[in-house]
Amino acid sequence: MSALAFVMYWMDKRRAAHNEWRISERALHTIELLGGWPGAWIAQRMFRHKWRKTRFVVVFWLIVALHALGWTLWFAGVKTR
Repeated sequence: MSALAFVMYWMDKRRAAHNEWRISERALHTIELLGGWPGAWIAQRMFRHKWRKTRFVVVFWLIVALHALGWTLWFAGVKTR
């Protein structure tokens, strides 16, 4: 998923530079939510893409926090009903 997220960010950055049809922010966030956030983070830094859009970045870090919470609960052995 991280590799897919990385490629999607690269494609979106390339399309933006060529004034072409863009990948939606919803699609980018969906792939992050499905586990691609590490690749998305790397792509944001490498391509300097989407890292200045405050709303986008806030949603991105909320997704990262959600993953961190989920993994913390899983490793701690917390059972959900």
